[in-house]
Amino acid sequence: MSTAMSTRTTGRWWIPSASVVLVCSSLVGVMIGPAGPQWWRVPLELLNRLPLISIHSGLTATDWSIVWQIRAPRVVLAAIVGSTLSIAGASYQGVFRNPLVDPYLLGVAAGAGLGATIVITVNRSGTSTWWIDPLPLVAFLGGLTAVFVTYMVGITGKGERSSTSLVLAGVAVTSLATALQTFLLQRNTDVVRQVYSWILGRLSSATWGDVRLVLPYVLVSTVTLLLHRRLLDVLRVGDDEAAALGVNVNRVRLVVVIAATFGTAAVVAVSGLIGFVGIIVPHAVRLVVGTSYRIVLPVSLLFGAAFLILADIPGRVLDNPAETPIGVVTAFLGAPFFLLILRSRRRER
Repeated sequence: MSTAMSTRTTGRWWIPSASVVLVCSSLVGVMIGPAGPQWWRVPLELLNRLPLISIHSGLTATDWSIVWQIRAPRVVLAAIVGSTLSIAGASYQGVFRNPLVDPYLLGVAAGAGLGATIVITVNRSGTSTWWIDPLPLVAFLGGLTAVFVTYMVGITGKGERSSTSLVLAGVAVTSLATALQTFLLQRNTDVVRQVYSWILGRLSSATWGDVRLVLPYVLVSTVTLLLHRRLLDVLRVGDDEAAALGVNVNRVRLVVVIAATFGTAAVVAVSGLIGFVGIIVPHAVRLVVGTSYRIVLPVSLLFGAAFLILADIPGRVLDNPAETPIGVVTAFLGAPFFLLILRSRRRER
């Protein structure tokens, strides 16, 4: 009883605090860029556009176009991608009871990368007769296909899916998809640079169309995962104990894995591969709010969005006028953090 009350009290403070951090990060994200108005004029213009408020910010129509059409969709897409990867990572870690797994565990990244490589290879000229952009669509389907194969291969002899068999199947499917991607690139060396750019992440090309494209899938994934956060707490005691408490472990694992993969495949399709977010954010959140998934999932959602917005800022300004891919920035931050996690776990053992 006291533990539940402590969890509710913690969540009462951390969720609003994380929301404030996200709002501040979003404001900083639209204020900073390699081109456009001075940073301090942007919040003035945002206030000016509120009802019953009139402030002269000095922004021209061109300046506002840069803020609204270039910076704003990039910030919103970064928030969507960061929140989805973070809540998916926390959910995977709850299902597999391992804080070192990430949203790409079951082959979604490799499948999406193979799909993107196929599209880029076939459509070298960059023009397409499709009525929609085929790259995110095929990358999305590639990620889902890879996870479907992983899940089917991961069936044990009794028709059940254990955590170990799923992880091993994910490794095998990832290796196969990566081998096929390498095979294509060796025979189409002229697209290596374009594929490599997609693999490292590409928030720089974000548009409101990307936001509208990915948002429905992300909403379905996020709502499903949040509705299962209490069941993830039950799974922490072990499969047998959870089953004894009346939880259908296989059904919960299936729903959570599908929902997390669905959201991950959607955001990867429009942003490319952005690593370590699903490890850094959930693990850092657990260090400060505890291990209950009732709090870890919503707080990871908010902090993940804020993290990727802030992580995207150095890539815009460090190598101006060129940009550092967001995947490079997250890897630079995430690799040392991952090593620290491994070291701390070794000490605990």
